[in-house]
Amino acid sequence: MELNSNIQFIKGVGEKKAKLFNSLGIFDVDSLIHFFPRKYEDWTKTAYVSELNDGDDAVIKATMITPIKESRIRRGLTLYKCRFSDGESVINVTIFNNKYLAQSLRVYEDYILFGKIERNFTAASMSSPKIERAESAIHIHPVYPAKDKLTSRAISKVMQTALESIGEIPETLTEEIRSRYNLITLDRAIRDIHFPKSEKDYIPARNRLIFEELLTLQLGLLKLKSSKRKETAIKISNDYTDEFTALLAFEMTRAQKRAIADCIMDMQGSFPMNRLIQGDVGSGKTAVAAGVIYTAVKNGYQCALMAPTEILATQHHKALCKMMESVGVKIVLLTGSTPAKEKREIKSRLLDGEIDLLIGTHAIIQNDVEFKSLALVITDEQHRFGVKQRAQLSKKGDAVHTLVMSATPIPRTLGLILYGDLDISILDELPPGRQEIRTDVVDSRYHERLYKFIRDAVDRGEQAYIVCPMVEENELEIKSAEELAQELSQSAFKGYNLGLLHGKMKPKDKETVMKAFAENDVQILIATTVVEVGIDVPNATVMVIENAERFGLSTLHQLRGRIGRGNKKSFCVLVSDSKSEASRERLLAMKQNSDGFKIAEIDLKTRGPGDFFGKRQHGLPDLKIADMVNDIDTLRLAQECANEILDRDYNLDLPENQPLLEQINRMFRELENS
Repeated sequence: MELNSNIQFIKGVGEKKAKLFNSLGIFDVDSLIHFFPRKYEDWTKTAYVSELNDGDDAVIKATMITPIKESRIRRGLTLYKCRFSDGESVINVTIFNNKYLAQSLRVYEDYILFGKIERNFTAASMSSPKIERAESAIHIHPVYPAKDKLTSRAISKVMQTALESIGEIPETLTEEIRSRYNLITLDRAIRDIHFPKSEKDYIPARNRLIFEELLTLQLGLLKLKSSKRKETAIKISNDYTDEFTALLAFEMTRAQKRAIADCIMDMQGSFPMNRLIQGDVGSGKTAVAAGVIYTAVKNGYQCALMAPTEILATQHHKALCKMMESVGVKIVLLTGSTPAKEKREIKSRLLDGEIDLLIGTHAIIQNDVEFKSLALVITDEQHRFGVKQRAQLSKKGDAVHTLVMSATPIPRTLGLILYGDLDISILDELPPGRQEIRTDVVDSRYHERLYKFIRDAVDRGEQAYIVCPMVEENELEIKSAEELAQELSQSAFKGYNLGLLHGKMKPKDKETVMKAFAENDVQILIATTVVEVGIDVPNATVMVIENAERFGLSTLHQLRGRIGRGNKKSFCVLVSDSKSEASRERLLAMKQNSDGFKIAEIDLKTRGPGDFFGKRQHGLPDLKIADMVNDIDTLRLAQECANEILDRDYNLDLPENQPLLEQINRMFRELENS
């Protein structure tokens, strides 16, 4: 059987089961063998019942000592009961609805039982344990991410059949690379990752597959970065940073000045700038963008800034006008709600070169929005836009300079990897005068005191957020934002102006609520995490986050960053009734840390990369086996190897590099299709 053979032609699959495999992203033999176990069950460590406690997960070697007794409890539920002995104790075994297994068991034969043991003073029992004949039992069982109708056991059987029916899996790494990094062959790695006989087999298999996956990722990102290096005709001859800083009513931080200098240096080179400004909440990214815009405009060029929401675009417009309009920089706002007549005028002026800076939402990437001399495009909260949307904006000019801004803290060790196609400037200082936010962790017994605290703040003219987690339909014990808003409007905050904001609202309705909150028409905003990346409301001084243990630390930090933006003392209160020690420690980390990068590192360690990085957030291919945190050392080795390969053979034209080129194409093609 070939690696590109359709999954349905593997013995035991067929058309119907193939659709279940397809739903897991498995379409052919190759994608099947690259569908790795999430963990393993070790069946080598057998125990006697006498050594086990009630509720233990157990592996027991036992002999079947009574025939099967079948009893139909009700329609659709049949029980099969029998007894086994481990030589010392008798185990009562019940099998639910598995006629095939029940009929395959034979009295006086030896079996391995895997499952939870239930014990009392007189007897031991197991309900629906996994059972295999002792002589043919697999010692280390792979456990795959499964679906209701496609169990891990079923995937394992098909995997075994597939691996037996294919020849040697073609190698993708040269012997030189394998030797230098002490890696086993791909064929052995694939076979041992699925069915290791012991940890001795598993570890080398995992090391090989992680290295290859990270090498493929690094090669792809490095090529992506270089592919954007098309020479630009845009000439930024003069640096006007000093002139710009003289306009400001505040002193910029060293980090802000460094970031502007990085950008100007990039823009004075032969190739277009492709830079990320990454800064914690409130670190002053807008001022950095303004400094870069000012120099581009003074050199005779136009700029564009795209924000994810109308209210954020409006906020940027207001802030940048305040900084630069007095010196004649013409700044215009274009959004979906701009009247048609005004839109036509803006487009005409833009094409004539009368507008220096266009700020807007997705409206600015429409086909009929044309610039006379676009040199710089800036995307705010870049993870909120798809790759194609950012590319559409860049295509408004010829080899333009690109600046993207993000307030999502990523641990420093990972920044260069996650944004492999961008150069990075980090704003790691907060501007002077930025308020420290007091953070407390309490349980729900404090609600009445919290509500009084909010009323007192609102009575002083301040505003507050109350944030709720997204609620699944079956979670009856947790109130949704809608339920909480309804309840509080009739009780603790009766007579106050409450607003409600959640993800299922129409964009226009969201904008209306946010605008009302920004203008203090709404005093208390009850919301889900849609406020995580939101507007600047300096008057908001209190944030209460309900069921705080359900949020990642980075999300909690982003939420907290919505307050403390004015000159008043601000307070963030995390409410949680969780009894979990781990949850408690995570929330206390929020109380003790205000540095977003430090919090991101803690979050990454405690939750793992799967939860920390959403695909939409970082735009990277899914990793099937590597772990961005635990495999950081392998990642560095893979980076070193990738650079050496590309130095020798940039286009991967050499025959020995062709398999890697195919891997890269497959990895990034999957990303584009997702």
